[in-house]
Amino acid sequence: MALPVARMRSVVLDCPDPRALAEFYAEVLGGTVEGDGDWVDLHVPAGPRLAFQRAPEHKPPEWPRADADSQQLHLDLDAGDTVEAIEAAQEKVLALGARPLDVNDLNGKRDFRVYADPAGHPFCLCRIEHA
Repeated sequence: MALPVARMRSVVLDCPDPRALAEFYAEVLGGTVEGDGDWVDLHVPAGPRLAFQRAPEHKPPEWPRADADSQQLHLDLDAGDTVEAIEAAQEKVLALGARPLDVNDLNGKRDFRVYADPAGHPFCLCRIEHA
């Protein structure tokens, strides 16, 4: 196995209001928000750092379009291992300002639901079976 060239530092999301989006994800994932202005970091416990960069001309992706003018990235978030856990997580993210994009769980058979954060980035609440 080759030595890595670099280590993961952060995942950065462009948005119109970095502090507001960092606070949204802090409520969803936990962690500590640091900074203000054009760049804000969220240090997530046991996860990668998320950073938020001001982009005044930010255009939210259009999910599920996958062409060059739309979605470039989405986050998969572990919401637990039961349908009830996803239901509870869904209530919380909607109360925080998320918008449902595709929440049809096909009678509990599908293991994810798709939302947009307040800046329009897609993210999934996933049902993950833990070993």
